[in-house]
Amino acid sequence: MQNHHWVGCSTLVRPSVATLPSRFSVRLAWLPIFAACLLPQLLCAELPEKLQRWLRPQVWERDTQRPVLSLGESGKFDDTHIFAPSVARMGDEYWMWYCGSSGFAHDLAPERKPDERVFRLGLAVSSDGRKFERHSGSPVFALPDPKRSVLTPTVLRSADGNVLREDGKLRMWFCSGTLGGGGRVHSIQEASSADGVHWSEASPVQLERAYAPTVIKTSAGYEMWYTVPGSYPWLMKHARSDDGKSWQVTEEPVLKVSQPWEHFLQIYPTVMKIDDVYLMWYASYMHRDRQTTAIGFAVSLDGVTWHKHPQNPVLRPDPSRPWESHYVSSQSVARLPDGSFRIWYASRKAPPFQNLYFALNTARWQPE
Repeated sequence: MQNHHWVGCSTLVRPSVATLPSRFSVRLAWLPIFAACLLPQLLCAELPEKLQRWLRPQVWERDTQRPVLSLGESGKFDDTHIFAPSVARMGDEYWMWYCGSSGFAHDLAPERKPDERVFRLGLAVSSDGRKFERHSGSPVFALPDPKRSVLTPTVLRSADGNVLREDGKLRMWFCSGTLGGGGRVHSIQEASSADGVHWSEASPVQLERAYAPTVIKTSAGYEMWYTVPGSYPWLMKHARSDDGKSWQVTEEPVLKVSQPWEHFLQIYPTVMKIDDVYLMWYASYMHRDRQTTAIGFAVSLDGVTWHKHPQNPVLRPDPSRPWESHYVSSQSVARLPDGSFRIWYASRKAPPFQNLYFALNTARWQPE
């Protein structure tokens, strides 16, 4: 099944038997089951082997007994909401930049109320990627407009996902936004840093009406994937640049809502390229009530035409862990030296809640 630049490997055919003679109905009643079991595999079997290998079962193991980072102490900048980790290997340590805020979120009100959140950039450090401690300098970055938030940071990475410095500096793209309406639309800007703690002033706007970027540098130049916010459905777009500042946006969306579990949006892309295959983890609402999210996976040969995993979502909320029972999203993924992958993601408790984003967590996947 193909529409523009997305391809689903999990389309199911469910033939009707209502108008057939009764002696056939028992046998044909099994057809939907066979279709559900076999058709996704048959469709994926048409893909090149280098893509198929990434569409095998993807099992993430949660290997901690608690969040890797929880809300800040009362009165701190991140005491109410915490999300969007961006994790990079820095020497022998894992550094995590994340978004934190205090204040009321209008999303939680039964009626429209002013949004009090202004997110700033926090920093936490870990020796093993499983337990993080806040850096004493947090927050390490904020915008001069007191109502403008720093959202969804991503640092420049090489194609395989490792952090990449240019002229000795880290480059970070992020979304700037005024939450609750008003002000400039969500836009992508950039900052740089020699040490990951002290950041330059934000660049001029590079892309408008853009949210949650991920950027890697490949043989094609700088490549970015991001979500277009606004009225539902939210779509995923791709852009390319020679310098990481001026972007040429691919005309058609590269990812749309297309699988049964997805509702309203495709959001929070995380992309890397391994053995000439682009890998993307992304998120969507699992139900129409928009209180549960999960993480899906897709692969591509060119970064534009994507094939979704037939067993999506690959990471779901875990009801047995109260701090992540309803929401897993805004993730960062790294490939470890042993070939396994580690994901860091934000989570949410069961409603009713006051924390739109409650904790940061991790899990590990070892491909077959």
